[in-house]
Amino acid sequence: MEKKIRKKKKAFVSADDCVACGCCLKVCPRNAIEIWHGIMARVDMERCIGCGKCAKECPASVIVIQEAEA
Repeated sequence: MEKKIRKKKKAFVSADDCVACGCCLKVCPRNAIEIWHGIMARVDMERCIGCGKCAKECPASVIVIQEAEA
């Protein structure tokens, strides 16, 4: 029987379009997002569980949930 490998999903921020509003910070249950140098949101991939709350909250729609490389 072949074991099915499940890829983990993570949040990714479009750095060019992020305006560092901070809305995503407030909804992240794992505190995996920080505002980096006041210019953009940055995701800590170790903490991110890919729940999608940040992507739903983002007013600019610059956060996407995608499969991450293992």
